[in-house]
Formats: sequence, C-alpha cells, structure tokens
Amino acid sequence: MTKKLSFPSIVSLVIGSQIGSGVFLLPSSLATVGPISLFGCFFSGLGAIFLALVFAKLSMTVSNKGGGPHIYVERAFGRKAAFFTAWTYWLVSWISSLAVIIAAVGYLSSLINIPSSLLLLGAELIIIIAVTMLNMKGITAAGKFEIMLTGIKCLPLIIVPVAGLIALNFENLTPLNPNNLSIFSALNKASLMTFWGFIGIEMATTTAGVAENPSKTIPKAILLGTSFVILVYLLSSVAIMGVIPQSILEKTNAPYAIATQIIFGQGWDFIIAALAFVACIGTLNAWVLTSGQIAFEASKDGLFPPIFSKTNKYGAPSVSLVITLIISMFLLVLTLTPNILEQMNMIIDLSVMTFLLVYLISAAALIKIIVKEKLKKSRIYLAISIAGGLFCVWVLAFDSLFHLLFCSLFVVSGTPVYLLQQKRWSATQKEILEKM
Repeated sequence: MTKKLSFPSIVSLVIGSQIGSGVFLLPSSLATVGPISLFGCFFSGLGAIFLALVFAKLSMTVSNKGGGPHIYVERAFGRKAAFFTAWTYWLVSWISSLAVIIAAVGYLSSLINIPSSLLLLGAELIIIIAVTMLNMKGITAAGKFEIMLTGIKCLPLIIVPVAGLIALNFENLTPLNPNNLSIFSALNKASLMTFWGFIGIEMATTTAGVAENPSKTIPKAILLGTSFVILVYLLSSVAIMGVIPQSILEKTNAPYAIATQIIFGQGWDFIIAALAFVACIGTLNAWVLTSGQIAFEASKDGLFPPIFSKTNKYGAPSVSLVITLIISMFLLVLTLTPNILEQMNMIIDLSVMTFLLVYLISAAALIKIIVKEKLKKSRIYLAISIAGGLFCVWVLAFDSLFHLLFCSLFVVSGTPVYLLQQKRWSATQKEILEKM
C-alpha cells in the first residue's frame, strides 16, 4: 500500500515549489525595472491569491484524483483539452526546473568559485541527477526531504529581510522608475517577472491521489502556503532593494549573499549563500516530484502513453522521472552560457507565460463547472475565478507576440502523442461497444 502525503508535507511542497530561485534571484531581475516593481509584486500576489482560491475550489469539487489541472479541464471541456493541458503543464514543469538548477549553481558558484561554463554545466547535471535519484525512492521520501529543506530555507528568508528593513537605505529606492516607463507598462513588466515567484500555487493538486483527506488538506495547504509566500516576497523585495544599490543589484547573481555582507559584514554572506543553495534544491525537489506525478497520473487516466505509469519497487513513477531527467539534461546543455542571470531570465519569461495559459484555462474550467453544474454557494468563487482569469489575460496581453507564439509551440508539440493516444481511445471504445 502506497503511503500518503501528510498535511505538513503538502504545505512544504506548496511553499517549496514557489520559494526558491524566485526569492533568491528575482530581486536582481526586478532591479532592471526599478523600485516601482515592488507594486508589481503586490499585484502578482493578489493574482496568486485569486488563482490559489481557484485551485482550492477545484480541488474541493474534484477531490478524489491527483494529477493537476488537467483533471479539472477534462471535467469542464473534455478529453482533448485535458490532454493538451496535461502535456503543456508537464512540459513547462520540468522546463521551469532548469531555472531552479541554474539559480542553485549560481549560489554554489559564489561559495566555491566555479570558474568556467563547462564546470557550471557539470554541477547542474550532478544536481538534477541527484534529486531525480532521491525521487526514485518514492513520494514519501521526497515529501520528508521537502519538509526538512523548507525549514532550512525559511531561516534566511526571515533573518535577512528583518535585518534589511532595519538597515534600509531609502536612497537605494530612488529613482522609483529609472527607465521612465509608463506606470501601466512598468507594473505589467514587474508583474510578469514577480509572478515567477508564485508559480507552483497549484502544486498540491497534483498530489491529491496520494494525499491524506485531500478535500480538506489540499485547499488549506494551498492557501496557507501561498499566503506565507506573499508575505516573504514583499518583505524580502523591499529589504534587498533597500540595502543594495540598483546599479549593483541588477548585475549580481547572488543578491541575498551581497545583502548579508552589507548588513552583517564579511563571512555571513557565505552562510546565506549556502542556505540559498539548499532552498533552490528544495524547489527543484518539489518540481521533480510534481513533474513525475503529472505524467504518472495522466498516464493512469489514459491521456499519456502507458509507459509513463510504470513504477519501481518504491511506487515512484520511475519511467516518467527518467524521461524527464534525460530531456532536462539535454536542455541544460542547450542553455549553456556564462551569464547565469541571462539564462534565468530567458527560461523564466517563457515558463511564466506558459503557466499563465494553464492557469487561464483552469479558471475558465471552474467558471464552466460552476455555471453548468449549478453548484450551490459558489457565487464568490465565480467572481474569484473571473478575477483570476482576467489577471492572466492582463499579464499575457502585454508580453511580446514572439513569446506568445513560442509558448504555443509547447502546446502543439504534443500533437503527435495526442494522435497516437486518440487511436488508443478509439480502439478501447470499440472494444467496450463490442462487449456490450
């Protein structure tokens, strides 16, 4: 019998999936927009709360299955839409994990000074292999590991922001809008950057099939975890931007380490960099666990080929994890560049846009389920799902057409697999009719 994930493990997954590369490298990206980006952080947090509530309601409505957003999309829009949602979500989940690996190596490099791009790549490959091997030990082992890492990562996220607020230099928060962007453009650009830090609000829903009492634990875990992340992001963003001058912040790969050095002096930055590295490993573990569960559950539902549902003696989706590992290693080689921040921003932009497409169809799914099934006492959730959908549209509408077209490739790349699975569905349906 497969062991179940406890409530603390699920909360840790929600927090761990969001807090990692986002909080530890995002201040450097936001510095390119200026302190006005802090207001974008607020809007992103508000959008994250709306979307967290959307997934909480979806989880309560369809609580007996795991696998992620495709479960809800299938109920609302049918099997075809469910396949492409699952495919896109699976694809972007492990693509996003590349940014987390890169962030982890960025902090590791600040600890041991990795001198060349080739050695950086070697470190990235070792990390992804090690975390994948951990997840091969099963979901319970990965969940316990996540609780430990979440506890460790919270230390710098509490200590540094509080100390930073005390040592705040308001001169570092000026000029508010150094690029002279329109307020609307600046907020939109900052919201897109900041929302990377909230990616993962839906992660608990992917574990519904292996969670204890999912109809109660998952909504609570999503809301508790997301609320904590919003508080941490607002405090840390203000503190880091207020301590490090903009000209330095926008060029560094380790903003927390530099902030600690400014606040506490030499030596402490080494400790914070080590903790930041551990935090990124925690986020990576959460995403590897999730990507494996997505493909596993989609295969059990008949959406993905049967090979993805194969498990090892620990009950881990071993084939799914190995496939993800191989593709991730290949993509890490393709994204090789000496500029870690450039690597991060390239992956983050595409990942956020693609995740927003998944979140948008999930919000639309809740709207249709509420209206079509005439769910009682759901008017507030209808308004929330509309607000969450509008937030997604607002962010998507102001990004470049090139990015949108590129993200659409993630979706349509699943067409060959869909056609293959469609033949299987037709054959299965024919067998059922023949037996009747």
